[in-house]
Amino acid sequence: MLFWLKKILTLPFLPLHFALMAGSAGIVLLFWTKRQKTGRALVTIAVLALAIFSNKGVARFLIAPLESQYAAIPEARSTSELPARIQACRTIVVLGGGHSDSTTLSRVNQLSSSALARLIEAVRLARLMPEAQVIVSGYNGPKTLSHAQILAEAAQSLGLAPERIIRLDTTRDTHDEALELARRLGSEPFLLVTSAWHMPRSMALCEKVGLHPIAVPTDFMLRQEVDSGWRILAWDLGALERSTKAIHERIGLFWSRLRGQS
Repeated sequence: MLFWLKKILTLPFLPLHFALMAGSAGIVLLFWTKRQKTGRALVTIAVLALAIFSNKGVARFLIAPLESQYAAIPEARSTSELPARIQACRTIVVLGGGHSDSTTLSRVNQLSSSALARLIEAVRLARLMPEAQVIVSGYNGPKTLSHAQILAEAAQSLGLAPERIIRLDTTRDTHDEALELARRLGSEPFLLVTSAWHMPRSMALCEKVGLHPIAVPTDFMLRQEVDSGWRILAWDLGALERSTKAIHERIGLFWSRLRGQS
């Protein structure tokens, strides 16, 4: 119950949901009550919220501090080109990122963009580290198959041998994943693959339970060459998405600290 309560309480703080709620309330007050001033104020606030968080400069300001905390693993053509601490690991962990339940799509195409980016990075490293196992995570919720199963089958379609894959089918969120990994890995160092904007919270949750993760950020939403200069004055839906993810992560960090999880 706490899992769903957390998700519900988060919604009003996300830009689009906040704008829809404030705008809807404002319209109701404008057309069906005498509280015209309050109604106009709520509609104005809703429009301003969308305008502010859809701006590229604002989105950059919000998400850059999250994505810049851990460096990406560089391109490598052989195991020897990887950093020594990466080569020493024998486990690659891929945190869940969501999927659709469409039976007409391949497993790769069922994955969300975040989940796909995470899996591809894990497979890239697994090909350079032939002795490493890959742990994939995610429960099924209302879906037919668990997210871990979708990730595992997608990884196999990308050439990863099934015997190298371990599934965690019951983990509901990042804290659950950290607890299960602590039970399985103990103090063993491992590669933690997740989206760059999600990495600070993931690392904090894992380290709190005594794990020793090495950050492997991927799915970067900020692109220096297209999100700088005069472009920060522009607006688009991509900026709204970046702002939303940044706010969501900060709420997640606050929640985990409040509960003593990080």
